[in-house]
Amino acid sequence: MIRAARIPVILLAGVILFAAVACNPSRKYEKEEQEMIDSYLRDNPNLTFEQKASGLYIYNVTVGTGGFPVKDDTVYVKYTGKFLNGTIFDTNVGTADSLVFPVLAGWLIEGFDEGVTYMKTGGKSILLIPSWLAYGTSGLYGFVSGYTPLIFDLELVKIKKGPGK
Repeated sequence: MIRAARIPVILLAGVILFAAVACNPSRKYEKEEQEMIDSYLRDNPNLTFEQKASGLYIYNVTVGTGGFPVKDDTVYVKYTGKFLNGTIFDTNVGTADSLVFPVLAGWLIEGFDEGVTYMKTGGKSILLIPSWLAYGTSGLYGFVSGYTPLIFDLELVKIKKGPGK
């Protein structure tokens, strides 16, 4: 009799767990984001992106010369940030300023930081950065919504070797 009473409790617990997982709203947004990325890739077949293990997509427009930057090297970058619909939200192209930062030091969004490690001086690349490598589920102060993938056009202008190199 004790065993018979446990079956409904276990069954009820399983149903509750299934319902909680199935009703997880983040899965809906994750699926929508992946659909946006897939649509962008389909609509731009001339851009042959390579997807890295992290989920970052990179397309090398121009390879550049020399070595790749590594952790703690300082890089000088020209960039344009866009939403998948092409709307520009930030750029330093057309200015005298480069974005200067130490590589893999956590100063920038992960996808941008990782993306420059696949570039050489003079190289130009397009990064397609999923939200989990950008501004995540919460976005950026109402400026970038959560679950928003981003595009960055990058030019690696200069690499300054880090300390001890």
